[in-house]
Amino acid sequence: MRGSVDDGARVAEGATPAIASQSPAREIRVIDTTLRDAHQCLWATRMRTAHMLPVLDKFDRAGFESVDLMGTIQFDVCVRYLKENPWERVRRVHAGAPNTRFRSLIRSKNIVAFDFLPDDIIDLWVDRLYANGFRVIGAFDGLNDVDNIVKGLCRAKQLGAYTFGALSYCESPVHNDALFVRTAKALIERANVDAIMIKDAGGLLTVDRIRTLVPALREVVRDRPLELHSHCLTGLAPLVYLEGARLGCDQLHLSIKPLANGAAQPAVQTVARNLREQGYRVDVDDGLIDEIGAHFQQIAEREAKPVGVPLEYDAFHYEHQIPGGMLSNFRAQLAVAGLSDKFDELLRECARVRRELAYPIMITPFSQFVGTQAVLNVVHGERYRIVPNEVKKYALGYYGKLLGPVDPDALDRIVENGSRDIALTPQPLPPAVDALRAKYPNADDDERLLRFMLAGTQVDEMLAAQPMDTTYSASSPIVDLVDKLVHRRKPGRVHIRKGDFEISTSS
Repeated sequence: MRGSVDDGARVAEGATPAIASQSPAREIRVIDTTLRDAHQCLWATRMRTAHMLPVLDKFDRAGFESVDLMGTIQFDVCVRYLKENPWERVRRVHAGAPNTRFRSLIRSKNIVAFDFLPDDIIDLWVDRLYANGFRVIGAFDGLNDVDNIVKGLCRAKQLGAYTFGALSYCESPVHNDALFVRTAKALIERANVDAIMIKDAGGLLTVDRIRTLVPALREVVRDRPLELHSHCLTGLAPLVYLEGARLGCDQLHLSIKPLANGAAQPAVQTVARNLREQGYRVDVDDGLIDEIGAHFQQIAEREAKPVGVPLEYDAFHYEHQIPGGMLSNFRAQLAVAGLSDKFDELLRECARVRRELAYPIMITPFSQFVGTQAVLNVVHGERYRIVPNEVKKYALGYYGKLLGPVDPDALDRIVENGSRDIALTPQPLPPAVDALRAKYPNADDDERLLRFMLAGTQVDEMLAAQPMDTTYSASSPIVDLVDKLVHRRKPGRVHIRKGDFEISTSS
């Protein structure tokens, strides 16, 4: 049933007057991340559309402020691995929950690949997000370079979308409160965003840090909503959320267990209960949320997918700040090279490279840049002997204004050993939409954008796999297989045998 708090609820020590028992309970709104970031963190973005459709009516009635649905990686994975048309997912999900505001997040001036794209491609991307139903559109830039995202945000605003600007958070000497306040102020003044989001992709926020950051932002944000988004990588996020709410965050990004905790967001079930205990109003329907959680628990058990569990505090995480998925990739890469004993050295090298590159935040694409350069330095035994194109472009400002100077010695080796084809000064990108439309005259703009993003035959293979499978069955995989074979137009004869189990069908 829908949770509530009565007037006599106990107020936590140190609570602000806004939530005191003699005042109306302050409301905290929930932005759900289950359908986007949660399974990106825990299921490698492998949630299928068929997993979502059976519970959309429950999402529609659960009381969420909005529901996070698609970033750029979801489009990539849908096409490349799931063979699903991502635009069809977007349309079906919107149709299944017509009263829900779904969110999409734009990453800087790129979509799937790391290199920046022409402005008219980004404009078209925003246009198609809106045309396919998104009414909440936001953007972030890993360098907090507002120049990289303000145009897309203004475009979304002109179309009529509710917009939010994200502050990419991390720990470093240059990522101080003044930087985030300055960035928030620029997003408000230049893009007139409707909300500001603290985006802590690395799960690095602590209670002490949130106590200075949120009050400073609140002064700039004023009556606009302030969103808080973090991850449970250090085990601190649930407590950070409670303190963030006390200090003035209006909206919290939460996911539904079992797709919560671990590398994902805190669980709405737990955080909502704790907030109510402290005197806040959280108007989400607990019963519907439990039903959604049971649905995804069943999928996890049936398909052997991992579920989120609370993690212990890890102080070392603050030194390297490497996302969890990259750590496992590092181990595999070193094992292939016969250098498994170099793992700790690699982590130290990551920290050193990041420092030399002026502390880029360890999120896509910059975590990949730092990690790849560190691996090359360790494997080859000589630092910056081999320099990936992306690292040279980063150091030269191709991805935006750096927050500090690159170490001079490192910069010299990066320029010397990087590709000679990369100009020392980035050049403006010419428009590309007209040429894209001419190249694919028989496609619509949705398909054209997919083809622009994904090279080779990937889009053709996705289209060939249509129609999309939109049904999810709770029966066992073998029963599903037999059912599909029996109902094919020309099944012929099928014989399945495993151990003592044997079954045959024929037309």
